[in-house]
Amino acid sequence: MRERKIPITLDCGLDLIGEVLYGKWKIRLLYFINEGHKRPSELHRKIPDASRRVLNMQLKELEEHELISKVIYPQVPPKVEYSLTGFGQTLIPLISALGEWGDAHQAHLRKVIEKNL
Repeated sequence: MRERKIPITLDCGLDLIGEVLYGKWKIRLLYFINEGHKRPSELHRKIPDASRRVLNMQLKELEEHELISKVIYPQVPPKVEYSLTGFGQTLIPLISALGEWGDAHQAHLRKVIEKNL
């Protein structure tokens, strides 16, 4: 893992969530893995704006935080699949609720985001 310039604080639940979920693609990765997209190539097709390197780094971090598990099948070429752990599955209702909130407030959110570009 990389060396941090600013030490992390884990004093409250929001700090802990931030440490585990902050990253541009992590929430989407968890959601897509839950939908059944388990291979790295499938995930990259679902998130084409992300580089493979960044997706791989964020998948590795999610694995280190025990939200997903990785299985490497011994074949040529190697086959890799990701799945949610039981712990990772506990986040899906929260991610779904955030998505529903975003959908319900889409017009307002677009307006304020575009105003600040």
